[in-house]
Amino acid sequence: MVPPQRKLAKIPLLILGVIVILVLVAAISIAVTRGEPTLLEESTPAGVVQRYVAAAVDGDEATAAGYLTEAVFADCSPMEQFRADNLSITLISTKERSNSADVAVSIASFSGNGPFGAQESSYEDVFSLVRTDGAWRISSAPWDLTICPNEGTK
Repeated sequence: MVPPQRKLAKIPLLILGVIVILVLVAAISIAVTRGEPTLLEESTPAGVVQRYVAAAVDGDEATAAGYLTEAVFADCSPMEQFRADNLSITLISTKERSNSADVAVSIASFSGNGPFGAQESSYEDVFSLVRTDGAWRISSAPWDLTICPNEGTK
């Protein structure tokens, strides 16, 4: 039979072991959930903007073009493609009406690697959307997130 003092001495070690296990589980959980953002519903204006930006960032002009209105193609003039590797886009708000919507975003760009770290500049802008054939389509986008798809993607 184990003396009561030895049983009491094992309790702090047991508690410490449980704490270590909980910390490890929490750290793994944070690492796993930190990856990709939650995908919003494609039937919402914010979901359309999210998918458009993701496709544009990936350089997938054909997919991105699928989220644009036909009028965007008519006014499209090729311009220098934005650099996706130095942008961060954050959803601010969505204002939805019956046939139009505005999705406000914050766009931050990073450059340089000076002695005090990278320089950052940010601003807020708006994606305008219209409902076309029951689906949301982008009718205008912030200038640095605007793509002009090649002729073959129209």
